[in-house]
Amino acid sequence: MKSLKLWMAGLASIVPGVAMAQEQAPGQMGVMGQIIFFAGFILIFYLLIWRPQSKRAKEHKSLMSGLNKGDEVVTSGGVAGKITKVTDDFIVVEIADNVEIKVQKVAVAAALPKGTLKDI
Repeated sequence: MKSLKLWMAGLASIVPGVAMAQEQAPGQMGVMGQIIFFAGFILIFYLLIWRPQSKRAKEHKSLMSGLNKGDEVVTSGGVAGKITKVTDDFIVVEIADNVEIKVQKVAVAAALPKGTLKDI
């Protein structure tokens, strides 16, 4: 009986230390710290990846919708030429005298200023 009381007293003296150690060990984040870390990660992902990509996509969409006959363009393959015909999904680009190719509108990488092809 006496040993049981000693064992219980020893156990009672250890339990508060174990309970405090389980709450949060030094160097670990709490729940609030994890939420702030996760929110910061999402913010960085938005600012560095998603927002610039959507901005580029919006600019490219406006470029494609603004293509007209006579514009000078460069395709994503590096072919430069002058637009001679525009349809819904395709354009016809004159790359040399009497040499025309059909190109999808989405393949246009950039519109060049007027007169650029004469300088090349």
